[in-house]
Amino acid sequence: MFTGLVETVGTVQLREEFDRGMRFRLVAPDFSEKLSEGESVALDGVCHTVFDVDVANQSFRFESIRTTLSRTTLGEFEPGRAVNLERAIRAGDPMGGHLVQGHVDGTGEMIEVETAGETVFLRVRLPEAVRRLTVLYGSIAIDGISLTVNQLLEDVAEVAIIPYTFQHTNVSRLRPGDLVNLEADMIGKYVDRLLEPYRSTGASDVRAEDRTEP
Repeated sequence: MFTGLVETVGTVQLREEFDRGMRFRLVAPDFSEKLSEGESVALDGVCHTVFDVDVANQSFRFESIRTTLSRTTLGEFEPGRAVNLERAIRAGDPMGGHLVQGHVDGTGEMIEVETAGETVFLRVRLPEAVRRLTVLYGSIAIDGISLTVNQLLEDVAEVAIIPYTFQHTNVSRLRPGDLVNLEADMIGKYVDRLLEPYRSTGASDVRAEDRTEP
C-alpha cells in the first residue's frame, strides 16, 4: 500500500528482455540504500518487487511481466527515462496522500499541459474503467502521484500541480499525447462493486422481503 506521495525520481539505466517480460535497472541516489531485497516499490504508480539492490552504484533491479507491460506505461521505459518512486507505507507512517494500491486501472492520454503562473494544469483523458470511478474533488493517482480532481468534463479530468510537486516528481517530462498510469480511488472501486448487482437487475427486481412497507 502507498500514499501517492513520491519520495524521489529515479532514472532507467538498463532495459533487457527475458522470457516472461522485461527486466529493468534504475538508478536512484539516496533511495536505493533504503531498500531491502523483496521490498515493494511503486514505479510511476505500478507496484513491483525489487531485487539486486546495489548500494555502491545506487541502483536496483525489478522485473515486469508481459501482462503488466501491456496494461501500463512500463513497456515504454527506456534508458534515461525519469520514474516516480515511492516505498510501501508501514504501520504508523503518516498518511499524507490517499490510499494507493499500486494496481493500475488503465492508462490515460495527456491531452493538455497548461502553465498558469506557478501552477501547472494537467488534463487527462480517462478510460471508462477510471472515468466511472472518478468524482469532482475526489482523489486520483497519476503516475503514482496522489492528486485531487480539480475539474471533470465527460471523460477528461483536470488536476493542478503545485511548484513542490512539479519539482519533486517527473511531471515536467509530460507532453500532450503521452500516456500516464491511472489508479482510481480505492473506496470508489468497492462502492462500484457493491452496486453492481443493483445495476444488472434494476430496482424493480429487488427481493420482496428486502422492500420496506409504507
